[in-house]
Amino acid sequence: MNATVAVVLPYACVVVNYRTGRTELHPAPPEGAVVVNHLTEAPSWGTIEVAAALTPLPEASWAWKVAALPVLLTTAAVAHVGPRSGRFHRLVRLACTGRSLPPASTAQTQAAVRAVRWASRMMPARWACLEQSAAAAALLAATGVRGEWRHGIAGDPVRLHAWIVDPHERPVEEPQDTALYAVAYTPDGPGPARRGPRRRTP
Repeated sequence: MNATVAVVLPYACVVVNYRTGRTELHPAPPEGAVVVNHLTEAPSWGTIEVAAALTPLPEASWAWKVAALPVLLTTAAVAHVGPRSGRFHRLVRLACTGRSLPPASTAQTQAAVRAVRWASRMMPARWACLEQSAAAAALLAATGVRGEWRHGIAGDPVRLHAWIVDPHERPVEEPQDTALYAVAYTPDGPGPARRGPRRRTP
């Protein structure tokens, strides 16, 4: 499967190699890349991403919290055991675990994301959106359902983000500016989701 995605922005082309983790600016999409057009977007001045005050994290049940702990340890092992150059690819593969499972409900996705964020506060190492979303997807897979993981790119400035969506394609426990990102990779592979999450009663 082609692991290179080119996201075409109004003023740049961002190319991500999901096998190596290398991200580059190109004048045009390279030959053979999966092309995602994202030609309409709003600039970000930092007022959406940064909250003016700390807000309490929504709580997950203790069952989800306990289940999240070994999954976080597994995610940390996946990230740090092996060549550093393959770290990004290993986390992407983990995030796509469970692609053949039935879809998670809205309640399950919310519980998984909240539990992972709660447990992430105990991690001594860097634990950002890629690690958290991969762990949430792995936690959902461990419960027998597919997590709808997304990795995307936004411009002005160019930035990358990873998150989980619910069965209606709504970002779960994410800020409003997540809507500015063009989806570049999902459990279905490069580009936007091909089958999309099937509807399920929350």
